[in-house]
Amino acid sequence: MSKSSPRRSFGRKSSGTITVIEAKVHRSSARNARLAFILTAVIVGLLSAVVAASYMHPIVALFLGAAIGAPTGGIAWVLVRIWPVLRLIWWWTPEIGIVTTASYAWVQLVNHTPTPVTLVVVALVVGVPAAIPTCRRQAVAWTWCFVVRHRLRVCFAQFIIANQSGSLPLILWAKPTPVGERVWVYLRPGLALADLEGRLDRIAVACHASTALIERASDGNAAYLRFDIKRREVLNAQVGSPLVDVINPDTPAVDRPTPVIPTALDLPDVTVPTVTLPKQGKPAQKPPATSANGSKPAASSSADADDVSDWI
Repeated sequence: MSKSSPRRSFGRKSSGTITVIEAKVHRSSARNARLAFILTAVIVGLLSAVVAASYMHPIVALFLGAAIGAPTGGIAWVLVRIWPVLRLIWWWTPEIGIVTTASYAWVQLVNHTPTPVTLVVVALVVGVPAAIPTCRRQAVAWTWCFVVRHRLRVCFAQFIIANQSGSLPLILWAKPTPVGERVWVYLRPGLALADLEGRLDRIAVACHASTALIERASDGNAAYLRFDIKRREVLNAQVGSPLVDVINPDTPAVDRPTPVIPTALDLPDVTVPTVTLPKQGKPAQKPPATSANGSKPAASSSADADDVSDWI
């Protein structure tokens, strides 16, 4: 953390403080470094003393174990203590590598070549990729990959809840895709995929993109995620066809009649035959039944029908 004298910026008083490592992360790394030193020194010291006791006096082996455990614990303390700085260097590794390589090449070029040759080389290295559309698009795509890595880190630091120690997820690598960028992220304890799915709209705004998608990058590790940053649409682009070389553009077009699309069920060409049904009159009455002597049979009374004695 570096400080400078207070000054006014845009009408407001500024403290002039630039924070490189957050205070929460600084305290957490100090606590973890002390624990790492104690555990490493004790474990390595005891193991060394036990092994050395087989070859020398136990008291001498104990002193030897302490002499081995203390430096080993110091190494563990240094590694844990500088881990926030190492992580910060990891975030800026592509930029550091590009700047270092370009500076070294410029120094070697200036010291070993004349000025006209230097100008020609610089013009070729910078001008040719800028003039060729394919190289220019690739350079812009990789530049957006570097930008998106830092924008995701800002998202994790600003509005995505992290763990109590304040350690941010590890942003691994990014590569360009036809629609934008793809970034791989390794989450630290305290975050899950469900915590990030509800903040994809904010992530898209922070990355200056249209939309953002997230999914697991590994079936066996839930902490390994993949971000897809979409900033353009490729489905509406023109695609080349292999029939371009087959079709002769000088072939005259043939006029074809415009097809008639029916809008209703209209079948004027179909003739339906007319079916005439016969007239139906009153049904003929059936003559009443007569007996052999020509008289009508007497109606049986209900009493005769119910007389049980006729069946005995």
